[in-house]
Amino acid sequence: MTLLLPFVALYALMYGAFGVSSPFMPAFFAARGLTAGELGVLFGAGTAIRLVSGPLCGRLADLTGALRGVFAVCALIAAAVALALLGGSGFPALLAISLLQAAALAPITILADALTLRASSEARGGASFEYGWVRGTGSGVFILGTLLSGQVVGARGLESILWLQALGLALAAGVVLRVPAPTRPKHGMEQGDPPRTGDVRSLLRIPEFQRVLMVSTLVLGSHAMHDTFAVIRWSDAGISPPMVSVLWSESVAAEVVVFSLVGPALVARLGARGVMALAASAGLVRWVVMASTTAAVALALVQPLHGLTFAALHLACMRVIAATVPPGLAATAQATYALGAAGASAALTLASGALYARLGAQAFLVMALLCALAIPLAMAGRARPGHSATARPPKT
Repeated sequence: MTLLLPFVALYALMYGAFGVSSPFMPAFFAARGLTAGELGVLFGAGTAIRLVSGPLCGRLADLTGALRGVFAVCALIAAAVALALLGGSGFPALLAISLLQAAALAPITILADALTLRASSEARGGASFEYGWVRGTGSGVFILGTLLSGQVVGARGLESILWLQALGLALAAGVVLRVPAPTRPKHGMEQGDPPRTGDVRSLLRIPEFQRVLMVSTLVLGSHAMHDTFAVIRWSDAGISPPMVSVLWSESVAAEVVVFSLVGPALVARLGARGVMALAASAGLVRWVVMASTTAAVALALVQPLHGLTFAALHLACMRVIAATVPPGLAATAQATYALGAAGASAALTLASGALYARLGAQAFLVMALLCALAIPLAMAGRARPGHSATARPPKT
């Protein structure tokens, strides 16, 4: 329990900072006079810079062994830049400041996941804990932060979200120094182990990690159509805004439940490969239903499948990464995993507009096809001895 608490505090502060700011950042920039086109450029460029900054900082953290230090520096820079936005005006200045913040924010979750996975796999006996408990806390506090931000903005205005975000990030920078530092990789290696240090090429030669990248890219990428057009489809079908909120909240609630309660037991019982295949199968069902009907009852039944298509898949991928990736590539692995999912989501978000315009609701069947392709990939191959993707990460 003593080992778990610093990680719970870290994720609560980190995701709380994200939750208070995420819903209202577009409104903040719009209030500063940015047009719709400028908002598109600002957020699109922010996504692009994240895809570069995350892997670079993850690699830097691995090379220096200073995962906590890099996290703290990035969080403090992001906090300072959040406050700098309060004094920004005009599109060029706001764009430059927001890009700096995006670059500083990108590595934070990557490094937090790398630290948590290492600690959970290295812990012994009663000190051990499940990664899902910590990640579920983050999702839960994100929801609370989102609810809080609405109240605070109503009372204090849009600028208040940046003060709250900066406070959360600054506190997270302090708390990360309280979590255990990862143990340094030993020079000796057991027979059959991959090298403990190396570049991205050596990481990509690990078969289990290749599988994680392929499956997560397909299944997580398939959410792009839902995230962009689900609410539009529901609203066009006459589903009321309160019901839309209920449907969306169902998926977030399912995510928290799977991360915190169901997911760890599911991975222990089915193994990581089985859970990845289950997540892909759930995505296949979810998107077929989305393509077939807008009946509120049917939608209410499949929205909780988000707990499988995102949370359970993420837990399974984290289990494989913890069990197979060398310690010297932990942050690089997290960054590469995040890059694959984010890159696929960005590409499929762009494609989803054309697909939805041409196919309408049937475009969700394309996302179902991606999940169908992921099922055999999840189950293919055999794990190397000592690095089973179906076993709990070994205690070291």
